[in-house]
Amino acid sequence: MPKLIDWYTATARELPWRRAGFGAWGVLVSEFMLQQTPVNRVVPHLEAWLERWPTPAALAADAPAEAVRQWANLGYPRRALWLHRAATEITARHGNVVPDDVDALLALTGIGDYTARAVAVFAYGLREPVVDTNTRRVLARVVAGRSQPGPAHRRDLDDMRAVLPPDVARSTIVNAAAMELGAVVCTARSPRCDACPVSGSCAWRAAGYPDTGDTRPRQAKYEGSDRQTRGAILRVLRAAHGPVDIDAIIPDWPDPAQRDRAIDSLIGDGLAEASDGLLRLPGA
Repeated sequence: MPKLIDWYTATARELPWRRAGFGAWGVLVSEFMLQQTPVNRVVPHLEAWLERWPTPAALAADAPAEAVRQWANLGYPRRALWLHRAATEITARHGNVVPDDVDALLALTGIGDYTARAVAVFAYGLREPVVDTNTRRVLARVVAGRSQPGPAHRRDLDDMRAVLPPDVARSTIVNAAAMELGAVVCTARSPRCDACPVSGSCAWRAAGYPDTGDTRPRQAKYEGSDRQTRGAILRVLRAAHGPVDIDAIIPDWPDPAQRDRAIDSLIGDGLAEASDGLLRLPGA
């Protein structure tokens, strides 16, 4: 672990949420945005979000529609709705302060094992295992000798906890360093093993880089999917700043049944509201 810590200290990317004093709210927002979204897309959206809503209470005081609108093209827009609900809960239950307790964080809307522990560790410096996709790949290769991790499982937390140093401050660095290593060196398709600080202790390398298969579920193709249709509908609603006649929303979509299905799913997810033949963002 000393080599990993030294490598991270010397080479870590400069990212907003790594700045001293960035704050727990900023860390929480960044973690919501980073779920299934590349860092380079998140940074400008994060800065704009925090400028508009610098506290949970500021977001909670605004309509959910504004959160969905501000989310823009980040994808998976339910995250915006969940973040708005979490901000409302933080304001009501915790006096506008993001809690530092993992269980309290897990009780908030939209927060799972990864996000709760990421906030506890990176905002408050607690000794907890933080496991994202990149960390799981590093653990699979370095510890288990596999080319790719299996499906996500709670035992991943135990695996990460086992490699954390007892010292709290160093454990925080190891959490961040494992994520960074997976993001920039131990990548899924083209790992740069010659640049890896822990290659000397990597079980996968020692075994001769065997292809042990990849059993993780694959995401469906975006082009032509219901996700693409939902995104097109939300773009119309975000631009309208008010109710839109349902029949006027992407009327030329090549698959009318898919369009109607996407509208129904947006209503079901709380991302849109319908009345009197009109569709709007929630609370707009």
